[in-house]
Amino acid sequence: MSHQEPARILEREGDMEAALCGPDLPDFTTVMDACRGRLRQRLSELISMEQLCRQAGDLISTRTEALVEVGEFTLPVVSLTIGNPNTAKHCLILTAGIHGVERIGTQVLLAWLETVIERCRWDTHWRAQFEQDIAIVAAPIVNPGGMLQDSRCNPNGIDLNRHAPIDAEDKVPFLVGGQRISKTIPWYRGKRGADFEGEFVALQNIIKRYCQVGRPSIVVDFHSGFGFQDHLWIPYAYRRQPIDDIGSYVALKLLWERNFPHHNYVFGPQAMHYLSHGDIWDYFHRQCRADGITLLPLTLEMGSWLWVKKHPQQLFSFAGLFNPTVPHRHARVLRGHLLLIDFLLAAARNIEHWQPRGEQEREMQQMAQSLWYRQL
Repeated sequence: MSHQEPARILEREGDMEAALCGPDLPDFTTVMDACRGRLRQRLSELISMEQLCRQAGDLISTRTEALVEVGEFTLPVVSLTIGNPNTAKHCLILTAGIHGVERIGTQVLLAWLETVIERCRWDTHWRAQFEQDIAIVAAPIVNPGGMLQDSRCNPNGIDLNRHAPIDAEDKVPFLVGGQRISKTIPWYRGKRGADFEGEFVALQNIIKRYCQVGRPSIVVDFHSGFGFQDHLWIPYAYRRQPIDDIGSYVALKLLWERNFPHHNYVFGPQAMHYLSHGDIWDYFHRQCRADGITLLPLTLEMGSWLWVKKHPQQLFSFAGLFNPTVPHRHARVLRGHLLLIDFLLAAARNIEHWQPRGEQEREMQQMAQSLWYRQL
């Protein structure tokens, strides 16, 4: 079923792209009816998402957040909700496909949502948590146009994760950290002061709608393409100084490691590796913080270099640089992150039991200093 209340668009200097985001967008099924057959080979992830929603019935609600025009196609940016995010005490927000070429992030997220729905069918205690305690809000394909075109950027040539109006305080890597030279070069941020892209507005609306004072939320954004290990990155990307609520991140790291001491994730600030302009989650965190809202974003960066190392033929495919192409390795990646996401769901639901306060928070901040910020 689809939400009927109108989408709210955040204000900024200048007008938003009302043609892409607004209160009168058709529901997910209506949009898909117009293009389903032609997308089956080119954008199978969108077809899989629709099938998941159909099979879930009333366990999942859908909402069309934006429409993206790409040649002959009109593609939806869709949010899925499990539970009632308007009344839940906590919220877990999951996003993927911000970079269209990184399809594996969307596939991992959809695989996890499938397990959530299947478990709701037979586990009454599991399903009960979504009645009042927590809601899941997922945007599995933030950049459907980029995914259709096998491109990192959106159809307008904008890198959505370099698009936020926030500049790094220190030097960023040339080009990779975000550039305004030309949209023909990757990592293009867009023109300074231009309107936000429709996909960006869609995410803004989700954050504004569901992140509220007194309802803490954890965000996990799925990516691939960095290094030989899987990383759980803590903001910020725009500065080397620690994020304001670094104590909460240290507490979450310790909670994870106490429960799963043999994990393979590298858990730490992104700024330890590189800085960038325009990071979406830096921006949303700062906006929420200014409004007194607790939002803890994390980026799951799946280390695609290991897939390339084990299967060097992937070097000859742009998509192969970001996605596992060997079937057994692909299946391993799909199941390999389920435990982590289950943990983050439980952590979001029980945040008041582990989030540090007072003296404990100061201790966590000191631990962060010794772990990551000694050089500052």
